[in-house]
Amino acid sequence: MSQSLDTLQAALQAALGDSIQALVRARGELTLTVAADRYLAVAKMLRDDTTLGFEQLVDLCGVDYSDYRNEPWDGRRYAVVSHLLSLRHNWRVRLKVFCPDDELPAIASLNEVWNSANWFEREAFDLFGIIFEGHVDLRRILTDYGFIGHPMRKDFPTTGHVEMRYDAEQKRVVYQPVTIETREITPRVVREDNYGGLH
Repeated sequence: MSQSLDTLQAALQAALGDSIQALVRARGELTLTVAADRYLAVAKMLRDDTTLGFEQLVDLCGVDYSDYRNEPWDGRRYAVVSHLLSLRHNWRVRLKVFCPDDELPAIASLNEVWNSANWFEREAFDLFGIIFEGHVDLRRILTDYGFIGHPMRKDFPTTGHVEMRYDAEQKRVVYQPVTIETREITPRVVREDNYGGLH
């Protein structure tokens, strides 16, 4: 395994050179971080370079790094993380890119490189509000068309903004402000004298 990772790491460094911002090796995996302006070119290189041969995009997701690990995050808020697979060489790499603008997160679409990116990018747009420039059909995929906001952002309220229900009188679905009261739930602690056979 480590010999294969050594080979992959050397191949990535040789092919991508100064396009690599970071190349982290942890838990038997490689994570490649590139700048936003080099993202599309690097993706094409990862697919087309015969020494790399990443012909398949397995997964793509958005990440909101604000309050990362319950600690302040010093860096860009939104990232896009892709998992790539080379069937030819039997290896994987994680490709990470940070969106340059936290107010309007936007990044190039990988749809022209791997068509499997289509729905993954739509999901990241829907849930995180990340715009994929050049995407062929960027619209919501999981939430309702009238949904306001992006529910996987860490500042989105857990109760949401509106709730929907079926109104029998109007014979249609209606939206109304959330009626759930926020409350803190504390687990019940059971204390018995002989609990678990302890005296």
